[in-house]
Amino acid sequence: MTDNPHILVVDDDPDVREMVRDYLLTNEFLVSTAENGAAMKAVLAERPVHVVVLDLKMPGEDGFTLTRYLRDRGPVGIIMLTGSGEMVDRVVGLELGADDYLTKPFDPRELLARIRSLLRRLASGEARDDEPPATMGHEVVMGRCILNLDSKRLYTREGEDVPMTSMEFDLLKSFAECPNRVLSRDQLLDMAHNRDMEAFDRSIDIRIMRLRRKIETDPSKPEVLKTVRGLGYMFVPAGKRARSALD
Repeated sequence: MTDNPHILVVDDDPDVREMVRDYLLTNEFLVSTAENGAAMKAVLAERPVHVVVLDLKMPGEDGFTLTRYLRDRGPVGIIMLTGSGEMVDRVVGLELGADDYLTKPFDPRELLARIRSLLRRLASGEARDDEPPATMGHEVVMGRCILNLDSKRLYTREGEDVPMTSMEFDLLKSFAECPNRVLSRDQLLDMAHNRDMEAFDRSIDIRIMRLRRKIETDPSKPEVLKTVRGLGYMFVPAGKRARSALD
């Protein structure tokens, strides 16, 4: 699970999807959107999802059907979006396994509060009696991107794919597995399974430079993949302080 939970917004109304997406992004969540059940399932197949914000009234597979699907799949958190007078729908949705509901139209601040509350319950195990907090994969936040170690894909925080080579993935994976630890060029070549290059070959530095262009907010002032003078490189996760003289 990442430090920034991934929220999936499923609603056939593009205005609702965009409004919720933009608001949650400003509050440091990772956000994906889906206009129907097929799109929802495609996201679930690719990335871990911690909470699904799910509209009940959609064409095709409705929210009830998708709630059953989600509950059969695993302990993902579910917040239903319902119409103002649909008390029966709310009751049925909760009985099918939804964790909470919100009535349309709603204030995004209330949705944010409910998501945070549900995430706390999931983390403590209260939302499901005998299951761990929901996650469907392993992701690591790396600057402006997220690395999915299961699908071997790199995304922006908005969910857009960032192309990378197999060598770049191996390097990012090596850093992700050793946060706040200095890795020499020789260690990186070993961990990335590429001994065709000599440790003194500057091509490793070129690859780090290319990765910085993809994941750093400002590649000229790297805050994620730091250079440790004379020793190598260090991955510094968000909010963590490194303990060396770094660039």
